[in-house]
Amino acid sequence: MTLFTDTLFLTNDVAGFVKCRETRSTHSMTMIFCYEGEINVVLNGQTIHIGPNNLFVRIPTLGAELGPYQMSDDYRFIQVTVDEETFSELMYAHMRVEPRWWQKLEYLRKHPVFELQPESIEFCEAYFNLLRLELQSPKSDYRAQIIKALARAASMEMFNFLDRMLQVPTEAERRSVDSSDYIFQRFLSLLQQNPHQREVQWFAKQINITPKYLSEICKARSGMSASEWIAKITVAELKQRLRHSTLSIRDISNEMEFPNVSFFCQYTKKHIGMTPNHYRKQRN
Repeated sequence: MTLFTDTLFLTNDVAGFVKCRETRSTHSMTMIFCYEGEINVVLNGQTIHIGPNNLFVRIPTLGAELGPYQMSDDYRFIQVTVDEETFSELMYAHMRVEPRWWQKLEYLRKHPVFELQPESIEFCEAYFNLLRLELQSPKSDYRAQIIKALARAASMEMFNFLDRMLQVPTEAERRSVDSSDYIFQRFLSLLQQNPHQREVQWFAKQINITPKYLSEICKARSGMSASEWIAKITVAELKQRLRHSTLSIRDISNEMEFPNVSFFCQYTKKHIGMTPNHYRKQRN
């Protein structure tokens, strides 16, 4: 069975697995749960083994691209793939409430496969079946919103799985954290709290370091410079407000502290590819 929309791809058969690889962007987010058999897939040049009761998670923001694969004849699985923009929207929503979101993404980058306990497997199956039922039901005006709500709930459940694996650091461990890691975490925290700030200099001043040093740390820790992170968070905030608020374009421009509406429209067109009005109409 294979079902899909522009934003979501759902499958539990090999033909669907192949089709997804051929038709979906390498920047999409993929979760695969294996029931039986096994599959070996190349991820960033390394072979990853996925066996029974294993959940595999590929996060697009970490630059992980899926390569060649080999699967056993008895391989049984369920797979959910979400497009990059929807995943970014989900992650930005998590950032607002999840203090350790970056640590969890870092964990997934280093450990993309982990074993699920029986109760967690039930959750995986439940979300998969809910998504299947929604995709198989007659199309409605609410389908896109329902799918995103289910996808967000499933991703939050995944973060809940990770909570059981990530140990809360002791006070001594917190004091011994590498200074560059502390600076990066502080920068991300400031970003969460100040999405209207768009100058690297402002963030560097709050942390009491130079803009150049801040960008070097961000690049080393995440592969993105400070300015790239700022643009990413600003765009995510703009998309949220354009999609989910009834504020006028002028009001959003003012709240985000753009100098004027004209500059705001230019910024949106540069980073989203269209004007605010066009984006709002297209996504509604």
